[in-house]
Amino acid sequence: MEIPYVLSGAAVGFLVGLTGVGGGSLMAPILIILFGYTPALAVGTDLWFAAITKLVGGTLHGRIGTPSWQVVRRLALGSVPAAVLTLLWLGLFHGGRLEAGMLMRILGAALVATACITPMKERLSGPLKQLRVRIGPRFRSHQLVVTVVGGALVGCLVTLTSVGAGALVAVFLMLVYPLRMDGKTLVGTDIIHAIPLALVAAIGHSWLGNVDWSLLGNLIAGSIPGVTLGTLATGRIKDTAIRLCLAIMLAISGIKLLWG
Repeated sequence: MEIPYVLSGAAVGFLVGLTGVGGGSLMAPILIILFGYTPALAVGTDLWFAAITKLVGGTLHGRIGTPSWQVVRRLALGSVPAAVLTLLWLGLFHGGRLEAGMLMRILGAALVATACITPMKERLSGPLKQLRVRIGPRFRSHQLVVTVVGGALVGCLVTLTSVGAGALVAVFLMLVYPLRMDGKTLVGTDIIHAIPLALVAAIGHSWLGNVDWSLLGNLIAGSIPGVTLGTLATGRIKDTAIRLCLAIMLAISGIKLLWG
C-alpha cells in the first residue's frame, strides 16, 4: 500500500462527501502534477476513483433522502449517451486518447472554470431563486430540454477530462431548479447523477487502456473512509472556507496545466 496515494484519496474523498466537488477536479491534477502520471492515464484512473467514491457517498445521501431523482434521470438522459459517443469518438479517431498537450489544455480550462464557480455557489442561490419567482411557471415547460442538453455537455466534458460533474453541475442545477434545490438536495443530486456517468466513462477508458489498477486500489483505500466522513458531516460544517480553499487549489492546478 502506497501511503501518499491513500492519503490523497482520503482527502479528496472527504471533499466529495462534504461538498459534491473534488473527485475529478482534484484527483486528476494531483496525479499529473504531483505524481507524474500521463494525462490520459490520470483521467481514466480518476474516473474509476470518482465512480466508486461517489457510489459510497451517493448511497449515504440516498438513505437520508437528499437527491431529487427526477432531476438525476433528466441529467443522465443527456450525459450517459454523450459519454458513450465521446468514448467511441476517442476510440475510432484518436487511438483511445487525445494528444497529451491538448488534453492538458482542456483539463486546465475546465479546472479554472470550476475554480471560478465553486466559491460562488452559495451567493448565487438567493438571486437565482428571486429570478425564478419573477419568471413564473413559464420556464417549467423548458426545464426538461435544458436539463438534458446540459447533461449532454457535462457528459462530454467528464469523459474527456474527468472534470465537470461537481461544481459545474451544481451551479447548472441552481440555475435551472433554484426553487427545488436546497443545499443537501443539491449535493445529493449532484453525487447520484455522477455515479452512472463516471461508471460509463470509466468502463470506456478501461476498454481504451487508460487505467492503472494498482494506483486505483490505493486511492480507493483512502477515499471510502474519507467520503463517508465527509457525507456524514454535510450540513454540520460551514463549508465556505473549504470551498474557497478548494477554488484556490483548482485555479493553481488549472493554470499550471495550461501554462506548465
